[in-house]
Amino acid sequence: MNWIDEGFLINKNRYSENSLIVELYTKNHGKISGIIFGGTSKKIKNYLQIGNRLHVNYNSKSDNRIGYFKVEILNAYTPLYFDHKQKLSCITSATNLIKILTAESQVNIKVYNLIENLFLILNEKNWLKKYIFWELDLLKLLGYDLELENFVEKSVVENKTVYYASSSTEKKYVPNFLIEKELEVDDLKTLLTGLKLVGDYLDKTILKPNNLNYPNSRLLFINSLK
Repeated sequence: MNWIDEGFLINKNRYSENSLIVELYTKNHGKISGIIFGGTSKKIKNYLQIGNRLHVNYNSKSDNRIGYFKVEILNAYTPLYFDHKQKLSCITSATNLIKILTAESQVNIKVYNLIENLFLILNEKNWLKKYIFWELDLLKLLGYDLELENFVEKSVVENKTVYYASSSTEKKYVPNFLIEKELEVDDLKTLLTGLKLVGDYLDKTILKPNNLNYPNSRLLFINSLK
């Protein structure tokens, strides 16, 4: 099986002294694993950064055997953020979510476009707020729409609108910006509350039912913001 495509590098591991096993999320073939021979060489290792977009030539002898990639750089997105710890950590966390939550060889052009959009978001002044909605969009595309607007309750406390979600065991505060999406948010604590809420939903609804561990990369990302 041979094909040519483009894709984002979402994971890489050393395979031998000179090679890597990588995962790419491609435009026309979805998430694909393969070997890059010579992936640790000086010639190409510098552009094999998680998040970069690559031109991909894939070859495999059969569907049951791992294939190999020949790659060229299309967009070196990630190096732009080498001096921005939080954004670099955000890229790692986002691509790891793609790796964990998507199935092998299932094409989803909307997920591909969402990865592309991540790098537009990182250039925005309010990038962290937009990233939280990026995660919600990803979960929705994969069939896990949080649908906050449908189950939150609203009250007024000291002339301020407050949203919360209630269950038989707890009453959880929902940051206003997740409901009133045009609100500007400058308070980091409020944004972190939003990230935690999405993370709790991710863990309870997707990860634990599928016996998956909460991704350490997302914890590191949140810690980088504090």
